[in-house]
Amino acid sequence: MAGLIREEDIASVRERARIDDVVSSYVTLRNAGGGSMKGLCPFHDEKSPSFHVTPSRGFFHCFGCQEGGDVISFLMKIDGLGFSEAVEQLADKYGVQLRREDGDDQPQRPRGPARGRLLEAHRVAQEFYADQLGGPDALAGRRFLDERGFDQAAAETFGVGFAPREGEALTTLLRQKGFSTEEMVTSGLVAQGRSLYDRFRGRLLWPIRESNGDTVGFGARRLFDDDRVEAKYLNTSETPIYKKSQVLYGLDLARKEIARSAQAVIVEGYTDVMACHLAGVKTAVATCGTAFGDDHARVLRRFLDDRGGLRGEVIFTFDGDAAGQKAALRAFGGDQNFVSQTYVAVEPSGMDPCDLRLAKGDEAVRELVAGREPLYRFVLGNVVSRYDLDRADGRVDAMREAARLVASVRDRSKVDAFAREVAQMVGLEVDEVRAQVRRAEKWGNEKPQGRDRRTRGEPSRSGAPSEEASPAAPERRPMPDLRDPRFSIERETLKLLLQYPGLVQRSLEQVTPDDFTHPAYRAVWQACDAHGGAAAAVADPGWTARVRDAADNPFVSAAFAELSVEPVRSSAEPTEAYMFAHAYRLRELTVLRRIADLKSRLQRIDPSSEESVTVFTELMELEQKRRALADKAVGG
Repeated sequence: MAGLIREEDIASVRERARIDDVVSSYVTLRNAGGGSMKGLCPFHDEKSPSFHVTPSRGFFHCFGCQEGGDVISFLMKIDGLGFSEAVEQLADKYGVQLRREDGDDQPQRPRGPARGRLLEAHRVAQEFYADQLGGPDALAGRRFLDERGFDQAAAETFGVGFAPREGEALTTLLRQKGFSTEEMVTSGLVAQGRSLYDRFRGRLLWPIRESNGDTVGFGARRLFDDDRVEAKYLNTSETPIYKKSQVLYGLDLARKEIARSAQAVIVEGYTDVMACHLAGVKTAVATCGTAFGDDHARVLRRFLDDRGGLRGEVIFTFDGDAAGQKAALRAFGGDQNFVSQTYVAVEPSGMDPCDLRLAKGDEAVRELVAGREPLYRFVLGNVVSRYDLDRADGRVDAMREAARLVASVRDRSKVDAFAREVAQMVGLEVDEVRAQVRRAEKWGNEKPQGRDRRTRGEPSRSGAPSEEASPAAPERRPMPDLRDPRFSIERETLKLLLQYPGLVQRSLEQVTPDDFTHPAYRAVWQACDAHGGAAAAVADPGWTARVRDAADNPFVSAAFAELSVEPVRSSAEPTEAYMFAHAYRLRELTVLRRIADLKSRLQRIDPSSEESVTVFTELMELEQKRRALADKAVGG
């Protein structure tokens, strides 16, 4: 394995790759004076430009979303690349030879044609194929698109093209452009038998692009009955620049919307991607002739910003047939690749997005995605539906199969929730299902030659407890970011307490620890309360330092330090009215969380039951309380 890229070579990349040149491929920049340029930020929605680039210093910064850095970090952020990938891509584009820290002073010699030459060959091929789509020989291709509701504008948007039926048209063009035989064959565009010939002939073509828009391969659809290749779809073979397990069709068009909405829709084909985008579902992508796998998930996670919490959605669209159910099972097996929540969208009659748009219009496609259901519920429901639940043995068999699926889930925090779902579906006690899940975990963790029984409470080889052991402690979830916008009211209230204790005494009288959802902020509040609160802070100038020093958690101590010095968000000196507004808003959010819990509960119980009436009554009372707090927060 090659070592780290040498620092002097990284510096050469930064020097050669002018940041204004790189950024202008993604952002329209104009002169802002003083040697600076500005444009609309590509990382967040804005109507006036706050994104600045300073070529002389090699830096960019957005005053709206606070993103900033050099040319390498820009490429990492915009294209979802790792550091080495970004450096290598820039080095290739700007002609920098990279060396590795492996004792070899000589620049690494590339094996085979340079990446840039292969990308250039694909650029030439894509333009050639797109131009051919308008010719007389491509009538069958244009008819194919028209029958599926795609006009010329759609074809141009997605770069759809046509490969001529004669076997050497592209080969001849590439040779005229100066490409060598090795470059043409290695690119996958040209094949070699007794002579060179075009890889794709007489087919409709979709360019497969990397997230930055570079074409790296093609997907080709059979059009003519005399095509010697029987396969309906033929994709580029794996090449140095095309790995089918690492590319997603449509990602170049979908990446910004995926990042903005934190949603990705996985469909099954090129025309499904086209249909979704034209219908307004602009987060749709598809795999290229292979099942969705771990590498695809890693690529997608870069754009979902899928790291810190259940903030996003990954929605799979499957047919409702056996093949679709099998695909759902595969997706369920890879569910743990995402922090985001995973869903399934299935059209009842089995139509894919392309057929659905053609039959019922754009709105139907949007409704398909909007009507998604959790992936685990879809998978477990399919398993349970195969059994006769009116029979006792059917219920037991359904529970056993479903329990095996639940036991396979790697995220242990989800297991109990899934077990409850199975119990509700099958009509058995949840404790029975939990016991079956533990039994499935036990046997799944034992090797065939292992012992038949364990000592009571002895952990399995994977570290999970045996059936008789006490349940394992839930995995500790990572601490949320202190600056997460979800906790901004909590943060601001504590800043006011620590910095203006004399003004907040009355406003915080009814605030409780339950009003703080961030663990660190709750700990800060509890520590302040335990040391006398705002009243004690007013009487003792050293109170804040004493409370901070008493905290035994370094994360909480760090929060104290931040909250004690960070300016409050008020443009003027805070007043008591300002304090009350924050306290009311903080309490309103607590009521809103309780309302959400009750609404969820109301959906799961019999609407004609007494419990439903009780819950509904409490819901109405809480809604009145929420409105009162909201009015007070705005001075009503």
